[in-house]
Amino acid sequence: MIPDNEVERVRESADIVGVIGEYVELKRQGADFRGPCPFHQGTHRNFSVSPKKRLYYCFVCHEHGDVFTFVQKRLGLDWPGSVRLVAEKTGIELHEVKSTRNEGPDPREPLWEANAAAAQYFQRVLWEDDLGRQAREYLAQRVVTRELADRFGLGFAPREIGLMRAHLNTIGIDDARQLTAGLLARRSEDEEPRPRFRQRLVFPILDLSSRVVGFGGRLIAPGEPKYLNSAESAVYSKGSLLYNLNQARLGARREDRIFVVEGYFDAMRLVGAGMDSVVAPLGTALTEGQAELIKRYSKNVFLLYDSDKAGLKATFRAGDILLKQGLSVRVVSLPNGEDPDTFVQQHGRDALERAVTASIDVFDRKVQILERGGWFADLHKRRKAVDYLLPTIRACVDPVMRDLYLARATEASRVDRRVLEEEAGASPDRGRRAAERPAAPPPPPPEQERPRPMRARARVKGAAISAEQLLVRAMLSERSVIERVAERFGPDSFQEPTYQEIFEHLLLLGESATIEALADGMSPEAIDVMQDLLAEPEAIQHLEKSVEDSLSRLELRQLEERNRAINALIPMAHGDEKDRLMAEKVTNQQVIGRLLQARDK
Repeated sequence: MIPDNEVERVRESADIVGVIGEYVELKRQGADFRGPCPFHQGTHRNFSVSPKKRLYYCFVCHEHGDVFTFVQKRLGLDWPGSVRLVAEKTGIELHEVKSTRNEGPDPREPLWEANAAAAQYFQRVLWEDDLGRQAREYLAQRVVTRELADRFGLGFAPREIGLMRAHLNTIGIDDARQLTAGLLARRSEDEEPRPRFRQRLVFPILDLSSRVVGFGGRLIAPGEPKYLNSAESAVYSKGSLLYNLNQARLGARREDRIFVVEGYFDAMRLVGAGMDSVVAPLGTALTEGQAELIKRYSKNVFLLYDSDKAGLKATFRAGDILLKQGLSVRVVSLPNGEDPDTFVQQHGRDALERAVTASIDVFDRKVQILERGGWFADLHKRRKAVDYLLPTIRACVDPVMRDLYLARATEASRVDRRVLEEEAGASPDRGRRAAERPAAPPPPPPEQERPRPMRARARVKGAAISAEQLLVRAMLSERSVIERVAERFGPDSFQEPTYQEIFEHLLLLGESATIEALADGMSPEAIDVMQDLLAEPEAIQHLEKSVEDSLSRLELRQLEERNRAINALIPMAHGDEKDRLMAEKVTNQQVIGRLLQARDK
């Protein structure tokens, strides 16, 4: 068996012009190469090979594909044979998984089979069963045609607990396999298995070989969570898959661009409008693994997220991840209140293409928002604005774009470029290694003002995250702790997003809230973390002392962060403002000293 990553390695390395040129007389024409088509025995140069897109196309018979497709069709080889031949011509040694070939079928085959059977079941319920009537009405309201739904294999998981399970049992897929595939779930060995997806519109998620590896489920009745994805399994890892990539990759190569949207409906709508190179993360923020996948097919990425505050936050988070891969990242802005789905419905593809043409670089979009909000007009706001820009500068590994970002930030903020370089870890003597660091903290206080060595201070920062974990665990197991924590800190003081989310829900629902009520409104990630914390209530020893120590650690972190912010503000301040900042710093330093002294006793 040839793993997918090996196939992609060969595809990326192969000289498609060289391989096809062994069978077709090709001549350069602009950026591409032309020759007579070998498939319909043409005599004119209607057969085009694009080295940039790594694709071929005949303008007469419309044969098209990549280097593997050509070898398959021209020489009559099967898929593995075509990959091996191209690898040999390219000088690449394939690392095949031979053990599964020798010992029998791929061990993941039973999971692919179970998911494929479930997808067929969900599809039948949606279109042929009265149980799917509400889902059909929901699709009609969202103007999703049967043709478009079938293109993506949409289905419906009924509310009834035993139907899917019984159906799969009758065709030989037992409970154990359904549990392993994530189609069924149970909280304990004694509990009866229940379907993971109930009363949900179901979107099959396919890998690059177009095998069903999991599902995304959209609740069509009131309740939470609105979206639910398959659990991690041997075939499904949401951080290394992208929705619709199996279909989008050829379009991405052909057009040398790829669109990233937030949701399944956004992807479907754009594909339905004729935009083929559209992908979406699987219900979570874009990951580095997904960015690496995108990089395989195009270096030109267009972020097309919702226009609200949450959408902008997701846009810039994704932008930084993509910049770390050396990609060109542009933001497509839609009118307020619009998302890609509604925008294309109301205005059509041409209007969206105009918005794409008007898109701007992700860093320019950040600066634009800050300028319109007046963030560069006030000293303290300017400091925060610079902090908002720095992660994107740090993320950019392209040295030319990084230099342009620094120049643009200097112009917008009126902060000396050398200061920005230092803050971003981008001074000339640090070179590209500094550019590839995910983050660089602001400079520490001068040596004589440090209460402890830097190594000890680094431990304090890590200890603060551990303190967040302990406090959340304490609030879950002993609800009276909630008020005590809330008196000194709000959820925004927690830096770990899942701990922050759990804290927010505890505050919102109060001390009497059940675990089930808390979970109803949480993201899947936060639910997993909460379950892990609840599984080890005995991890807290000496509750009173542990809580107080954790609160002190968070206070220590806040004071240190504030002093670092003051250090950055001082070069931009003058007169009374500078004196006030210096006085605040001295006071903070005294409190830090007392906290450290008390903790070390």
